[in-house]
Amino acid sequence: MIVESTPDPVAVQAIVWQTEADTRAFARRLAAHPALRNAFIELHGELGAGKTTVVRHLLHALGVHGRIKSPTYAVVEPHEAADLHIWHFDFYRFDDPREWEDAGFRDIFASPGLKLAEWPEKATKYIPRADLAIKIEAMLDESRQVSLSAQTPLGRELLA
Repeated sequence: MIVESTPDPVAVQAIVWQTEADTRAFARRLAAHPALRNAFIELHGELGAGKTTVVRHLLHALGVHGRIKSPTYAVVEPHEAADLHIWHFDFYRFDDPREWEDAGFRDIFASPGLKLAEWPEKATKYIPRADLAIKIEAMLDESRQVSLSAQTPLGRELLA
């Protein structure tokens, strides 16, 4: 009897961000990775965990200028950096499945560019599998326990 084993589809790394400078340094390293151009990254964590802070540092590292806020009410904010299209989603208030089609989210996820999603669990039925899932947990000492889960080959490239 031959039993084939398949490699674990998820690669996980755990890190600690002691300060916001650590978060910024992580974002800069991620922004420098060529595979990021067409990645889908989910950000998980409670309110105040630092999801939007990660996005802000990442977008600034990619060359986006100006104020970057969470698109809680708009659900998505588009950004441009050089020739890179970026969409920052916040599904916290997403609760109407018709909005998925009406707002053109299916088309956005099918197009090239970087997609970042806060509160992706609110849209699980609609979004594709993320390349990289970032789970952030705020600790009492203000540090952040971070779990990085690569869920696709592209995600594995991002963790390499």
